[in-house]
Amino acid sequence: METQPRPKLSDVALRAGVSVATVSKVVNGRYGVSKETFAMVQSVIDEMGYVGNLSASSLRSSNTNMLGILVAEFEPYAAELLKGAAAAAGGSGYELLAHAGNDTYGWERRSLARMGGTLIDGAVVVTPTVVEASNVIPIVAVDPHWGPTLVPTVDSDGFGGALAATEYLISLGHTRIALLGGREDLDSAREREAGFRQGMANHNVEVDEVLVRDGRYDPDVAAEVTRELLNEHDRPTALFAANDVTALSAMRVAKSLGLSIPDDISIVGFDDVPEATLSQPQLTTVRQPLQAMGAEAMRMLLDIIAGVECETHVRMNTELIVRDSCGPVPIQLKPAYLPSAPGE
Repeated sequence: METQPRPKLSDVALRAGVSVATVSKVVNGRYGVSKETFAMVQSVIDEMGYVGNLSASSLRSSNTNMLGILVAEFEPYAAELLKGAAAAAGGSGYELLAHAGNDTYGWERRSLARMGGTLIDGAVVVTPTVVEASNVIPIVAVDPHWGPTLVPTVDSDGFGGALAATEYLISLGHTRIALLGGREDLDSAREREAGFRQGMANHNVEVDEVLVRDGRYDPDVAAEVTRELLNEHDRPTALFAANDVTALSAMRVAKSLGLSIPDDISIVGFDDVPEATLSQPQLTTVRQPLQAMGAEAMRMLLDIIAGVECETHVRMNTELIVRDSCGPVPIQLKPAYLPSAPGE
């Protein structure tokens, strides 16, 4: 019997009607491919057997008694979710494996392919870029990039939290409010921007698009953007950051420019990670019940494994936590200090 040759990247590209480069990006989980194209190309890959399908029957010989908690990277947000998930797994008879899959598009697909059925019996996957119902093991997604899907999901009310934060700043007299947004490919970032815009609209405050910037949930990007904003002639009197990590970065930049918080600028974050209470001043923020979200995701996973019917989508409330980083709009703006370039 003649053996069929193994398909090549070019064969997949021809069948899918895309370039070899696009197929390579899908195979390697790189950015630059739309959600729809990624799914279409992956289906062709699976169909042609370029990457062998990992079926439960071929992988699962026995239970591992191990559950995975898969994150893109270990950072404050993920750490709080991990704490909650671990607490909920206590007494379940399962051990836990925490795994960071590298923050590239499709990271969870590769992680599940490597570990599903051989190392772990199920997984809580935090902020996945790609989630599918047809996995080799049960999974529950926490705050997936594209919002709730066919996979059981836990998230929080980002829209309502951002609305509350924005209206709080307006109640203090602020109208020139900057938004340090998250990543545009994340549903959570889109929800928070929508809540910000709704809060402004509710009080007939015009959004100055110059002050709406992309912080990408990245402290280094946030620092650069904040420095630009605070050195504007007509700078904002308040800043709402889409997560605490970027809010804390903005606070450091404001201090480096000689500005006082909250006398010269008010800053609000989102998440309420432990670092929010360690800053000086303590950060006003929107609290996501992160540990409760992790615990709920783990309980859902245990129910699925046990064959118990559970909710397919749980959205938890958020809460504005008022601390010390916000105050009334300053009567007179203090000039920000712009450091001289080397040699000047």
